Amino acid sequence: MGVKALGAFSGGLDSMIAAKVLIDQNIEVEVVSFSSPFFESDAGRTGATQLGIPWREIDYSLTIMSLLRNPPSGFGNNCNPCIDCHAGMFRKLGEIASVEKFDFIFSGEVMGQRPMSQNRGSLNRVARLSGFQEILLRPLSARLLPPTDPEKRGLVDRSRLLRLSGRGRKEQILIAEEQGFQYKAPGGGCLLTDPNYCSRLKMLMNIPGLLNEHTARLIRFGRIFRLSEDTVGLVGRSEKDNAKLEELAMKGEKITYALPDRPGPTGVLIGDKSNLEKLKALVKARVKPCILTLLPY
Repeated sequence: MGVKALGAFSGGLDSMIAAKVLIDQNIEVEVVSFSSPFFESDAGRTGATQLGIPWREIDYSLTIMSLLRNPPSGFGNNCNPCIDCHAGMFRKLGEIASVEKFDFIFSGEVMGQRPMSQNRGSLNRVARLSGFQEILLRPLSARLLPPTDPEKRGLVDRSRLLRLSGRGRKEQILIAEEQGFQYKAPGGGCLLTDPNYCSRLKMLMNIPGLLNEHTARLIRFGRIFRLSEDTVGLVGRSEKDNAKLEELAMKGEKITYALPDRPGPTGVLIGDKSNLEKLKALVKARVKPCILTLLPY
Protein backbone atom coordinates (compact mmCIF):
# COMPACT_ATOMS: atom_id res chain seq x y z
CA MET A 1 0.00 0.00 0.00
CA GLY A 2 1.29 3.48 -0.89
CA VAL A 3 1.91 6.45 1.38
CA LYS A 4 -1.22 8.45 2.27
CA ALA A 5 -1.37 12.09 3.42
CA LEU A 6 -4.30 14.18 4.64
CA GLY A 7 -4.03 17.95 4.35
CA ALA A 8 -5.70 21.11 5.62
CA PHE A 9 -6.64 22.81 2.38
CA SER A 10 -8.02 26.31 1.81
CA GLY A 11 -7.71 26.10 -1.96
CA GLY A 12 -5.38 29.10 -1.96
CA LEU A 13 -1.96 29.38 -3.54
CA ASP A 14 0.06 27.88 -0.69
CA SER A 15 -2.21 24.93 0.01
CA MET A 16 -2.36 23.96 -3.66
CA ILE A 17 1.42 23.98 -3.99
CA ALA A 18 1.84 22.02 -0.74
CA ALA A 19 -0.47 19.31 -2.05
CA LYS A 20 1.25 19.26 -5.45
CA VAL A 21 4.72 18.87 -3.86
CA LEU A 22 3.49 15.66 -2.24
CA ILE A 23 1.57 14.43 -5.27
CA ASP A 24 4.81 14.73 -7.26
CA GLN A 25 6.35 12.22 -4.83
CA ASN A 26 3.60 9.73 -5.72
CA ILE A 27 1.94 10.20 -2.35
CA GLU A 28 -1.80 9.59 -2.21
CA VAL A 29 -3.16 12.97 -1.14
CA GLU A 30 -6.59 13.82 0.24
CA VAL A 31 -7.58 17.24 1.55
CA VAL A 32 -9.99 18.81 4.01
CA SER A 33 -11.47 22.32 3.95
CA PHE A 34 -12.94 23.77 7.12
CA SER A 35 -16.02 25.99 7.17
CA SER A 36 -17.57 28.28 9.78
CA PRO A 37 -19.41 31.61 9.99
CA PHE A 38 -16.03 33.27 9.42
CA PHE A 39 -14.55 31.33 6.48
CA GLU A 40 -15.91 29.26 3.62
CA SER A 41 -14.84 26.01 1.96
CA ASP A 42 -15.78 26.75 -1.67
CA ALA A 43 -12.25 27.60 -2.78
CA GLY A 44 -11.05 24.32 -1.30
CA ARG A 45 -13.48 22.32 -3.37
CA THR A 46 -12.43 24.20 -6.51
CA GLY A 47 -8.72 23.74 -5.83
CA ALA A 48 -9.08 20.03 -5.12
CA THR A 49 -10.95 19.60 -8.40
CA GLN A 50 -8.05 21.26 -10.25
CA LEU A 51 -5.60 18.86 -8.64
CA GLY A 52 -7.86 15.86 -9.14
CA ILE A 53 -7.70 14.78 -5.49
CA PRO A 54 -10.39 13.70 -3.00
CA TRP A 55 -11.87 16.54 -0.94
CA ARG A 56 -14.11 16.76 2.08
CA GLU A 57 -15.54 19.57 4.21
CA ILE A 58 -15.60 19.80 8.00
CA ASP A 59 -17.93 22.19 9.79
CA TYR A 60 -15.65 23.91 12.29
CA SER A 61 -18.28 26.26 13.71
CA LEU A 62 -18.60 24.84 17.22
CA THR A 63 -14.84 24.82 17.76
CA ILE A 64 -14.18 28.33 16.51
CA MET A 65 -17.17 29.78 18.38
CA SER A 66 -15.88 28.28 21.63
CA LEU A 67 -12.40 29.69 20.98
CA LEU A 68 -13.80 33.21 20.67
CA ARG A 69 -14.76 33.12 24.35
CA ASN A 70 -11.31 32.39 25.75
CA PRO A 71 -8.51 31.25 23.40
CA PRO A 72 -5.64 29.76 25.47
CA SER A 73 -3.04 31.36 23.18
CA GLY A 74 -4.79 34.71 22.86
CA PHE A 75 -5.93 36.73 19.86
CA GLY A 76 -4.09 38.29 16.95
CA ASN A 77 -4.60 41.94 16.01
CA ASN A 78 -8.37 41.51 15.79
CA CYS A 79 -10.62 38.63 16.91
CA ASN A 80 -8.51 35.89 15.38
CA PRO A 81 -7.40 33.08 17.72
CA CYS A 82 -5.10 31.77 14.99
CA ILE A 83 -2.79 29.57 17.02
CA ASP A 84 -5.55 27.67 18.80
CA CYS A 85 -7.68 27.61 15.65
CA HIS A 86 -4.93 26.00 13.59
CA ALA A 87 -4.05 23.58 16.37
CA GLY A 88 -7.68 22.50 16.55
CA MET A 89 -7.80 21.92 12.80
CA PHE A 90 -4.69 19.77 12.89
CA ARG A 91 -6.08 17.86 15.87
CA LYS A 92 -9.14 16.96 13.80
CA LEU A 93 -6.94 15.93 10.86
CA GLY A 94 -4.79 13.82 13.14
CA GLU A 95 -7.81 12.06 14.57
CA ILE A 96 -9.09 11.27 11.07
CA ALA A 97 -5.62 10.11 10.03
CA SER A 98 -5.50 7.71 12.98
CA VAL A 99 -8.85 6.16 12.12
CA GLU A 100 -8.46 6.08 8.34
CA LYS A 101 -4.79 5.03 8.28
CA PHE A 102 -3.20 8.11 6.75
CA ASP A 103 0.56 8.16 7.29
CA PHE A 104 0.77 11.89 8.06
CA ILE A 105 -1.03 15.23 7.91
CA PHE A 106 0.14 18.43 6.23
CA SER A 107 -0.63 22.09 5.67
CA GLY A 108 0.34 24.95 3.35
CA GLU A 109 1.82 27.10 6.12
CA VAL A 110 4.93 29.13 5.31
CA MET A 111 7.33 30.12 8.07
CA GLY A 112 7.31 33.88 8.64
CA GLN A 113 4.37 34.56 6.37
CA ARG A 114 2.08 35.69 9.19
CA PRO A 115 3.53 37.44 12.23
CA MET A 116 1.41 35.78 14.91
CA SER A 117 0.65 32.27 13.73
CA GLN A 118 3.52 31.38 11.41
CA ASN A 119 6.73 32.43 13.11
CA ARG A 120 8.95 29.55 14.19
CA GLY A 121 7.75 29.59 17.78
CA SER A 122 4.09 29.69 16.78
CA LEU A 123 4.48 26.86 14.28
CA ASN A 124 6.03 24.74 17.00
CA ARG A 125 3.29 25.67 19.47
CA VAL A 126 0.52 24.89 16.98
CA ALA A 127 2.04 21.49 16.26
CA ARG A 128 2.47 20.71 19.95
CA LEU A 129 -1.06 21.80 20.89
CA SER A 130 -2.52 19.68 18.09
CA GLY A 131 -1.22 16.51 19.71
CA PHE A 132 0.11 15.31 16.35
CA GLN A 133 3.42 17.15 16.19
CA GLU A 134 5.43 14.20 14.91
CA ILE A 135 3.26 13.60 11.84
CA LEU A 136 2.50 17.24 10.93
CA LEU A 137 4.45 18.18 7.79
CA ARG A 138 4.71 21.67 6.28
CA PRO A 139 5.99 20.93 2.76
CA LEU A 140 6.59 24.58 1.81
CA SER A 141 9.01 25.30 4.67
CA ALA A 142 10.01 21.77 5.65
CA ARG A 143 13.70 22.17 4.93
CA LEU A 144 13.83 25.14 7.33
CA LEU A 145 12.20 23.11 10.11
CA PRO A 146 13.28 19.99 12.03
CA PRO A 147 12.54 16.71 10.20
CA THR A 148 9.20 15.15 11.04
CA ASP A 149 8.42 11.47 11.46
CA PRO A 150 7.37 10.88 7.81
CA GLU A 151 10.69 12.37 6.66
CA LYS A 152 12.70 10.32 9.13
CA ARG A 153 10.93 7.14 8.04
CA GLY A 154 11.58 7.83 4.37
CA LEU A 155 7.88 8.23 3.52
CA VAL A 156 8.70 11.67 2.13
CA ASP A 157 11.88 12.72 0.36
CA ARG A 158 12.97 15.78 2.39
CA SER A 159 15.31 16.93 -0.40
CA ARG A 160 12.30 17.46 -2.67
CA LEU A 161 10.43 19.59 -0.13
CA LEU A 162 10.72 23.39 -0.18
CA ARG A 163 12.39 26.02 2.01
CA LEU A 164 10.08 29.01 1.58
CA SER A 165 9.87 31.76 4.20
CA GLY A 166 8.64 35.31 4.59
CA ARG A 167 5.58 37.22 3.48
CA GLY A 168 6.42 37.48 -0.21
CA ARG A 169 4.85 34.99 -2.59
CA LYS A 170 7.01 35.43 -5.69
CA GLU A 171 8.28 31.87 -5.60
CA GLN A 172 4.80 30.46 -5.10
CA ILE A 173 3.44 32.53 -7.98
CA LEU A 174 6.21 31.25 -10.27
CA ILE A 175 5.42 27.66 -9.30
CA ALA A 176 1.72 28.24 -9.87
CA GLU A 177 2.39 29.71 -13.32
CA GLU A 178 4.52 26.72 -14.23
CA GLN A 179 1.78 24.35 -13.11
CA GLY A 180 -1.02 26.36 -14.71
CA PHE A 181 -2.90 26.71 -11.43
CA GLN A 182 -5.96 28.92 -11.17
CA TYR A 183 -6.13 30.21 -7.61
CA LYS A 184 -7.76 32.84 -5.46
CA ALA A 185 -5.68 35.97 -4.84
CA PRO A 186 -3.66 35.68 -1.60
CA GLY A 187 -4.92 37.47 1.50
CA GLY A 188 -8.21 37.71 3.34
CA GLY A 189 -10.28 34.62 3.79
CA CYS A 190 -11.04 34.75 7.51
CA LEU A 191 -13.41 37.45 8.74
CA LEU A 192 -11.85 37.30 12.19
CA THR A 193 -8.83 39.17 10.76
CA ASP A 194 -11.07 41.93 9.33
CA PRO A 195 -11.21 44.95 11.70
CA ASN A 196 -14.57 46.15 10.35
CA TYR A 197 -16.24 42.80 10.86
CA CYS A 198 -14.61 42.40 14.27
CA SER A 199 -16.04 45.70 15.50
CA ARG A 200 -19.49 44.25 14.75
CA LEU A 201 -18.61 40.95 16.35
CA LYS A 202 -17.41 42.64 19.53
CA MET A 203 -20.74 44.43 19.80
CA LEU A 204 -22.49 41.04 19.94
CA MET A 205 -19.86 39.53 22.22
CA ASN A 206 -20.48 42.31 24.74
CA ILE A 207 -24.20 41.45 25.00
CA PRO A 208 -24.74 38.13 26.82
CA GLY A 209 -26.64 35.58 24.76
CA LEU A 210 -26.55 37.34 21.38
CA LEU A 211 -23.54 35.71 19.75
CA ASN A 212 -24.06 32.37 18.06
CA GLU A 213 -23.32 30.82 14.67
CA HIS A 214 -26.44 32.33 13.16
CA THR A 215 -25.97 35.91 14.36
CA ALA A 216 -22.27 35.77 13.43
CA ARG A 217 -23.40 35.19 9.84
CA LEU A 218 -26.13 37.83 9.96
CA ILE A 219 -23.79 40.67 10.93
CA ARG A 220 -21.85 40.28 7.71
CA PHE A 221 -24.57 42.32 6.01
CA GLY A 222 -26.09 45.78 6.37
CA ARG A 223 -25.33 48.55 8.86
CA ILE A 224 -25.36 47.63 12.52
CA PHE A 225 -26.86 49.71 15.36
CA ARG A 226 -26.95 49.29 19.12
CA LEU A 227 -30.66 49.77 19.88
CA SER A 228 -30.48 49.12 23.63
CA GLU A 229 -28.35 47.42 26.26
CA ASP A 230 -29.44 44.00 25.00
CA THR A 231 -30.43 44.55 21.36
CA VAL A 232 -28.84 45.40 18.03
CA GLY A 233 -30.43 46.10 14.67
CA LEU A 234 -29.22 45.53 11.12
CA VAL A 235 -30.37 47.70 8.20
CA GLY A 236 -29.69 46.71 4.58
CA ARG A 237 -27.59 49.01 2.39
CA SER A 238 -28.40 47.41 -0.96
CA GLU A 239 -30.64 44.85 -2.63
CA LYS A 240 -27.99 42.22 -1.97
CA ASP A 241 -27.91 43.15 1.73
CA ASN A 242 -31.69 43.02 1.91
CA ALA A 243 -31.84 39.59 0.27
CA LYS A 244 -29.15 38.09 2.51
CA LEU A 245 -30.61 39.58 5.68
CA GLU A 246 -34.05 38.21 4.85
CA GLU A 247 -32.69 34.80 3.88
CA LEU A 248 -30.59 34.40 7.02
CA ALA A 249 -33.10 35.95 9.39
CA MET A 250 -35.86 33.63 8.25
CA LYS A 251 -33.63 30.62 8.95
CA GLY A 252 -33.13 31.79 12.50
CA GLU A 253 -36.69 32.97 13.09
CA LYS A 254 -35.53 36.52 13.74
CA ILE A 255 -37.82 39.48 13.21
CA THR A 256 -37.56 41.10 9.81
CA TYR A 257 -39.16 44.36 8.82
CA ALA A 258 -39.42 45.96 5.37
CA LEU A 259 -41.29 49.10 4.32
CA PRO A 260 -44.69 47.94 2.99
CA ASP A 261 -45.53 50.74 0.56
CA ARG A 262 -42.30 51.45 -1.30
CA PRO A 263 -38.90 49.90 -1.96
CA GLY A 264 -36.56 50.31 0.97
CA PRO A 265 -34.09 48.62 3.25
CA THR A 266 -34.77 45.50 5.26
CA GLY A 267 -34.20 45.58 9.00
CA VAL A 268 -33.36 42.69 11.31
CA LEU A 269 -33.72 42.80 15.07
CA ILE A 270 -31.35 40.71 17.21
CA GLY A 271 -32.38 40.73 20.84
CA ASP A 272 -35.38 42.15 22.73
CA LYS A 273 -38.55 42.37 20.60
CA SER A 274 -39.66 45.48 22.49
CA ASN A 275 -37.12 47.43 20.42
CA LEU A 276 -38.91 46.74 17.14
CA GLU A 277 -40.27 50.29 16.86
CA LYS A 278 -36.73 51.67 17.09
CA LEU A 279 -35.71 49.42 14.22
CA LYS A 280 -38.72 50.47 12.16
CA ALA A 281 -37.78 54.11 12.68
CA LEU A 282 -34.25 53.44 11.40
CA VAL A 283 -35.57 51.61 8.36
CA LYS A 284 -38.05 54.37 7.49
CA ALA A 285 -35.36 57.02 7.86
CA ARG A 286 -33.04 55.15 5.47
CA VAL A 287 -30.24 55.83 7.90
CA LYS A 288 -26.90 57.18 6.69
CA PRO A 289 -23.61 55.63 7.86
CA CYS A 290 -22.57 58.78 9.78
CA ILE A 291 -25.27 58.10 12.39
CA LEU A 292 -23.23 55.08 13.48
CA THR A 293 -20.83 57.44 15.26
CA LEU A 294 -23.66 58.60 17.54
CA LEU A 295 -24.57 55.16 18.81
CA PRO A 296 -22.83 53.53 21.79
CA TYR A 297 -20.97 50.26 21.44
